[in-house]
Amino acid sequence: MDQPGRSYQPSILSFNDLKKRIKHNEGFSLKPYRDKLGYLTIGYGHLILPHEKNLLKEKKTKTDLENIFEKDFNKTLKEFKFFFIKFSSNKKEAELLIEMVFQLGTKGVLKFTKLLLNMSNGNKHLVCFEMMNSLWYKQTPIRVKNLINTFLKNE
Repeated sequence: MDQPGRSYQPSILSFNDLKKRIKHNEGFSLKPYRDKLGYLTIGYGHLILPHEKNLLKEKKTKTDLENIFEKDFNKTLKEFKFFFIKFSSNKKEAELLIEMVFQLGTKGVLKFTKLLLNMSNGNKHLVCFEMMNSLWYKQTPIRVKNLINTFLKNE
């Protein structure tokens, strides 16, 4: 049971729905494409890093890209646990932060200082305000609106 004032400790088994939601929100491509910011991406929103030029040349299977997604998700989960778990006191807060880290990266989420403060203080509606009052919202409004709806559901 979630307890106010304590960090939510997620179980690895609790992430199947979150993974499905992230995959849906990211979309999927077997071929490299440029995301909304112009970065080369493949699979489920995997940012192609400079040392991954093979992803541009070699044809990848869906299984290959599923494996990359799992690695990306596990990296995201580690970063969430190191940087952000202290801000979340329940599953919805944890999942919101995990999806934000998956999409924006740790550095991007750390810029949401007011959002993190409001989450720590239990101000759900101000968390949502900060989400909508951001460049992130301007870049991906449908995704952010969907995350807000999921975050506020069954309030």
